[in-house]
Amino acid sequence: MSIKPRTYKMAMVGLAALLFCVSAQMQNWLNLERDQLRLTHLAPLENAPPLLAFTSVALGGFRGLIANALWMRATDLQDAEKFFEMVQLADWITDLEPHFTQVWTVQAWNMAYNISVKFKDPEDRWHWVERGIRLLRDRGIPLNPDVVLLYRELSWFFQHKVGQDLDDAHMRYKLRWAQEMQDVLGGRPDFQALEHPKTAAEKERARKLEEVYKMDPKVIQNVDQEYGPFDWRLPDAHSVYWAELGRQRTKPDSPDSDTLRRSIFQSMQMDCFRGGALSRNVTNVTERNFMIWPNVDLVPTINSTYLKMIEEQPNLNFQNAHKNFLKQAVPLLYINGRFEQAGYWFNYLTNLYTNAFVGRQANISLSDYVAATVAEDNGETDMKKVNFNLVGYIRLELLCLLQDNDDQARNYKELAEYVWKHYHDKIGPQSDQRLHLPPLSETYQRVLDEMLDPQSGYLSDYNRAYLRTKLGLPSPPAPGQVQPIL
Repeated sequence: MSIKPRTYKMAMVGLAALLFCVSAQMQNWLNLERDQLRLTHLAPLENAPPLLAFTSVALGGFRGLIANALWMRATDLQDAEKFFEMVQLADWITDLEPHFTQVWTVQAWNMAYNISVKFKDPEDRWHWVERGIRLLRDRGIPLNPDVVLLYRELSWFFQHKVGQDLDDAHMRYKLRWAQEMQDVLGGRPDFQALEHPKTAAEKERARKLEEVYKMDPKVIQNVDQEYGPFDWRLPDAHSVYWAELGRQRTKPDSPDSDTLRRSIFQSMQMDCFRGGALSRNVTNVTERNFMIWPNVDLVPTINSTYLKMIEEQPNLNFQNAHKNFLKQAVPLLYINGRFEQAGYWFNYLTNLYTNAFVGRQANISLSDYVAATVAEDNGETDMKKVNFNLVGYIRLELLCLLQDNDDQARNYKELAEYVWKHYHDKIGPQSDQRLHLPPLSETYQRVLDEMLDPQSGYLSDYNRAYLRTKLGLPSPPAPGQVQPIL
């Protein structure tokens, strides 16, 4: 029995309609599943050529093919070091495939590292460095909140690109970031006001923190309590923040968690050696009053964190890193006038790690160890080490004056002058822009201001007054009294 063509066609039409209905139902279920698994993001392209926009809409689910073709083109541009041309291509790729993690990291890296160094003006460099930071912070992480690599990369930008001294414009980066953070967090944030703002100024500060800088005040407070205290105007604090936020969003037993943990360690140690920038009462950060020096208050916190990590993950061999940190912390404390603390941590080090000093140094004393370490540091061109040695010599000079040991104070003053001159002679003019230290007179004035600041808690009221007398300085104005203009 043959089927009439008309009947056959009607049957096929009916079957097609049925299949379309089934497909529509299945598509709704698939879309729901893809959305729950964060596999779908079909934001329209912006500023793309009409042909690309039309093709991406027409192909629908084949947007990945377009992204692959663009990625191959971007790779060719990368190999040819045509980084500017890559920026727009990478924007389109992230629009097409926002969960393609590598595009975010490569694009941000190109902005912060490759494009920035094409400019000589420090302000132009900072523009591209900050643009790389914003790309990860404002777009990449919100679209991929569970991708640990993005947090690690953002943490690294703060720790390395902004925090280290490998870029000629690194001090400009630190200054600009400190100025931005002064208006939002200040050196020591008022956590209560950030979480529960009352005044218009507090509400605006809290809004800016969350909407512009994408930071949670509760996480900031927890980070400061567990890993601080930090000066939140400096990049290391933000490196720790983003690493800790990423660690909170991954499983504790994940290998990525170990990577973020190491980032926290590295940033904490760097902050210990360069994490004190300004007096707490400074509210207007300028190029004249901005400077970095050690934050020795972090030593107990870092030690506790190491002990916790060693207990939790003994297989990662944090013991060696812990020992090396203590060996650096002891002379740092000593030359900053924390003699009692230096002695405590020196004994702690030698009792905990009996192999800390071997050979000729097996029975070395605290003073001999500090002298040998400082001599070695001063022979290097490590800006960080030489800087905190200079700050330490100035502190020791002022402490000697308090003890009426003027001859020893003069020795420390002459030593600081010698080290400053030796350092600049050694780096030479070719590295002066990148590694230049401020004039010694400026460093002296800032250390003196910090020691005379009642809020620093460094000296008692009597010692502050006596130091002013020794230096021939006028008494500070009484509360409410206007400081005379000299």
